[in-house]
Amino acid sequence: AQAFPLKPLSLPLSTDKRFAMEGQDDQNQDLTVQNLLKEMQGRFQTMSDSIINRIDDMGSRIDDLEKSISELIQEAGVESDATATASQAAPPARPS
Repeated sequence: AQAFPLKPLSLPLSTDKRFAMEGQDDQNQDLTVQNLLKEMQGRFQTMSDSIINRIDDMGSRIDDLEKSISELIQEAGVESDATATASQAAPPARPS
């Protein structure tokens, strides 16, 4: 009788072990998805805050611009009133 070398048997994983490994994979995927969602939420919040800050800055600039325009209109009104008063008080110059 000739002796044959014995090869280790490769048996399929038991159903319990297979489900346990799949359960771990599912848990890893769940954690990965949760981490990605948290990261996306953080980035979204950062962008939202940045946009809100820019809108607030623009609002302040618009308020400053409106104030400057009002001041210029008032100055122009005072100057045009002064010019009109001066032109009414002095007779027009006659060419010689």
